[in-house]
Amino acid sequence: MQKPFTLLRCLALAALMLTAGASAQAPGDVRVVLVIGNSAYAHAPALPNPVNDARAMGQTLRGLGFTVVEVRDGSKARMAEAITQVRDALQGRQGIGMLYYAGHGLQVDARNYMVPVDARMAKAADVAQQTVEVGSVIEAFKAAGNRMNILVLDACRDNPFGGITTGKGLAPLDAPSGTFLAYATAPGNVAEDGDVKSGNGLYTQFLLQELKKPQARIEDVFKRVRFAVRQASGGRQIPWESTSLEEDFQFNDGRLIAPPPPTAQSLEAEFTREKPDWDRIKSSSNPDDFYAFLQKYPSGTISEAAHARLNELAAAALPVQGAGPDGTSQPYALAKFRTGDVFETSSTSTGASGVVRRIQTVTRIEGTEVLLDSRAQMPGKAAMGSAQTFVDNTQGGWIGIKDALRNNPPRYLTPGGLLQIGARWKSGAQAETWEGRSMGVPPSTVTRKIVAREKITVPAGSFDAFRIETENLFQSGPITATRCQFWLAPDIPLPVKSSCRNEGTQPSGSTSEMTRFVRGA
Repeated sequence: MQKPFTLLRCLALAALMLTAGASAQAPGDVRVVLVIGNSAYAHAPALPNPVNDARAMGQTLRGLGFTVVEVRDGSKARMAEAITQVRDALQGRQGIGMLYYAGHGLQVDARNYMVPVDARMAKAADVAQQTVEVGSVIEAFKAAGNRMNILVLDACRDNPFGGITTGKGLAPLDAPSGTFLAYATAPGNVAEDGDVKSGNGLYTQFLLQELKKPQARIEDVFKRVRFAVRQASGGRQIPWESTSLEEDFQFNDGRLIAPPPPTAQSLEAEFTREKPDWDRIKSSSNPDDFYAFLQKYPSGTISEAAHARLNELAAAALPVQGAGPDGTSQPYALAKFRTGDVFETSSTSTGASGVVRRIQTVTRIEGTEVLLDSRAQMPGKAAMGSAQTFVDNTQGGWIGIKDALRNNPPRYLTPGGLLQIGARWKSGAQAETWEGRSMGVPPSTVTRKIVAREKITVPAGSFDAFRIETENLFQSGPITATRCQFWLAPDIPLPVKSSCRNEGTQPSGSTSEMTRFVRGA
């Protein structure tokens, strides 16, 4: 039964408002979290752990300096009341708003909903009336003028609402400006609730552990949780994040930090620290070696290589994730190459006298290594020769040129998961001979970010593509930086368009468009 809004609650709200309005607090010092755990459902299967999760999460976040509004087994009215309470506490303070929700969740028409314990739904039309949309929390945080928002959804424990939803699990969302979204499992999949003995859901167990660690940077926290859950579940559950944050946030002291831009020196030093550990495990067939590497370097220059190796070792266990509101699905990794694939592109470069036509054909696939026969020609001129290049078939990483150059590790154009706006990663590599000997050149590290999803048209056709921006910095030489944009369609293994420019004393540029794509067998 819904409890009345008592005098005690009024006093608690007043105290919360006074705390949020203290003039001595600097922007970001106000941290208010709404913690909801729903277990005792009246008209849906009960869940053993969400109330325990909420209690433990509230306690942990209080210890980290958050003001906590906690709701256990909340009705729709109580959940809506708590959202308003948190919004008012944050109003105009440029603070940090956070939602943690554990319980049943569902999607209808690409909208995600938290299910109160008193919800009673027989058809899809009942959902909006009986549940609380996640978007209402985002709107409340937006209305409060928050500097940063964090939403954590440990939902989709099972799917008792299959007859009224328009998709399994939750729908993927692009994080609004200044927002970090975290799901306990990938869009379109189901999370494990844990058991009574564990006391917490699988995802929340690891999240609680990471929040308590010193220097708990937000992206590292959730990446480490993702790796731990994937490992503990045997790959059945892979958490997912979407971010639009430009500032870094540390849970243990509440600091908001504008991270300094990387330099060629700092990236090279980072790669140099990681590479000995990578070289020790790169040929391992034990997934635990790569999980340990990712726990140590969650945002490192070689992390995507470890992701790719895990994807290779556990390909059969990778889930399928919802790709968008149309209900289609996207594999966990990029589309795979097939023998006989043909990619034809036309390219122009600064100072060149014509268009270069390049045809790349997949001639052989051995394990995860794909051999591309690459031939180039300018109109009216003899062929410019051919090259045998190798790429990785898990994330499209460029391995090198046959019998000449090999990158250790490969250079990865995509991250190790669902393509998502806001994803950022680094891709470091050391150029070696084909036999693995050093070529005596410094390592190279490229930073990459998915900045948009766009409809583009090139001679090969029209595509719904992700635009990836990259930056490669150099310590010395006539070129100080190479900046590129790549447009990548999820169902084609190579970019359909690219544009690059070299900066320095000898500036130059190039563009490339796909003119033909033929899918192999």
